[in-house]
Parts: sequence; C-alpha cells; structure tokens
Amino acid sequence: MHTSTIPEPVNSALNSSKFVPELDENEIKALQQETAKKLNLPPYFADDLKIGGKGPELAIIPAGQYEMGSNRDEFGHSIEEYPQHYTRITHPFAIGRFTVTAEDFEKFREDTEWFLRNDLIWSEGQKPVINIRMADAALYLKWLSEQTGQHYRFPTESEWEYAARAGTNTAFHFGDEVTCKEVHFHSLFPYNEAKQKKRWFLPMCSPMATALDVGCKPPNNWGLHEVHGNVWEFTDTPWRDSHVNSNRDGSFDSSYISSAIVTKGGSWFDEAIHSRSASRKKRLYDEMDTNLGFRVVRDL
Repeated sequence: MHTSTIPEPVNSALNSSKFVPELDENEIKALQQETAKKLNLPPYFADDLKIGGKGPELAIIPAGQYEMGSNRDEFGHSIEEYPQHYTRITHPFAIGRFTVTAEDFEKFREDTEWFLRNDLIWSEGQKPVINIRMADAALYLKWLSEQTGQHYRFPTESEWEYAARAGTNTAFHFGDEVTCKEVHFHSLFPYNEAKQKKRWFLPMCSPMATALDVGCKPPNNWGLHEVHGNVWEFTDTPWRDSHVNSNRDGSFDSSYISSAIVTKGGSWFDEAIHSRSASRKKRLYDEMDTNLGFRVVRDL
C-alpha cells in the first residue's frame, strides 16, 4: 500500500553521490552529522504530537550510493536477492530508530478509537506492535502525519536496506558473523555454526517465542536498532522474485503491480540467515502475524 511518491531533493547540497561503503565508521557517522546540520536538525529527533507527547524517535539518513542485494558467496544467499546492484538514494530521509512500539500505536488507538480485536495476541509497552495489517499501519502513518504536520510513510525496500546497512556491505551491519547477543533470531537455527557446517545440539542462547523490547540490541552506525531479527518489517515495495528491473534510485516502483509486498529484517521466529541485510520475504498486503511489524519514514 503506497502512501506517497518520493519528492525530489530541494537542496542540491544534500544530494550526495558518495559510495557509502567506501567510508570508514567515523566517516559514515560524520556524513549523518553533516546532513543533519544542513537540515537544521539533530541526527536523532522526534516530532511533537498535537495530542501531546512525541512521535517515534527518528534518525536522519544521508543520501548516497550503496550495493543492494547479495552475491552467491554470502552464506544464506537466495536467488531472490539477485542481482546485486548499485543503488543511489537521491535524497536524505528520516527513519524510525526502532520499529513502532505497542506504546506508540496505543496513542493512535486511543485518539482514533481504532478497533483492537480481543482474539489476537497484542504486544504491550516497548515491544514492537504486531498483528496489524499493512492497511492499519497506513492509518497510523496518516494519523501521525496529521498530528505532526510532517509527511510519514513506509520505507521502500531500497531505503530500508540502505539505512540498515549504514555503510556496510557484509551480511549483517556487525559483519559476516552474528550471535544472539547482537540479533534476536530463532535460537535453534544460528548463523555461524551453520556457516561452518558444525553440528549443534543445544541452542547457544535461551529460546524466546516472542519479540523483545526495542533497543535491546546494539545499533548500527546510524543509530538504528533491531534491523536484524526481532520482527519482520513492512516496506511499500511490490514483491518481485528478484531485483531484475527494480528501480535503482530507491524510489517507489509505481509501474509494477503485485498482490504482495517486500518485508525485511527477519524475526525471532526465523533462522538467522533471514535476518541478513539483503534478505527479503514475500507477504500479502492483508497479512498479519506475531512476528511482523513496521518502521516509519518521515520525508525531510
């Protein structure tokens, strides 16, 4: 469900051609700081709501170029992540540092009397909001836009992966190995042991059949938490079986129609390989699940 087209950048100074993976960690963070300064905003901020309080905390993501998808040498690679290709994010944007929480969504629910079905599992507090359809998430984004006077929407798949990688080109923003200390995945299906073809009989961490509170895992270089694991996240990109013919500028593909959308990030229910930056999963527009949530984008 698409809620907007991506605007052209109004300030050419913010239109970066940097290939972000060529930068070191300090340069990646400096690029974010520089972009925030040009926009007269802090790198991390939250908009005021008319009803009082704040919206989701956001991180500014600078414009730049990166390599999207994965090649066959990456453990866990799927043909759906092919071909690996260069993508240019033509303008900066702000994205949620965390997935939208039950507490965030509750402000919307109370203000609009959105109906909560009692027969569904519902999260609370700082856990990601779950068991909502994309249409319900779109209602939240519309409400958030009205409350703040800013334009909120879903990320495109390209924007999501660019923000999640934060200048890295490895399987995870941590590198090419990961444990449950960094990512909340299904503990019976780890990454390193499977990659090394080791046999394991006991999980390396305690199994947990639920999402964790947001902010539990270390952030990437741009301050985003849990882009790997915890819950899958909606994008507004229509599903294709590969990256062939997909847009190369991070924009929404209005020319292609599909009955499903791309979700990113993996979850507590899935194998660790599905939480890689390049991993993607097909979901129907009206699908809901206990391991499916979303992260907001705000146009700048």
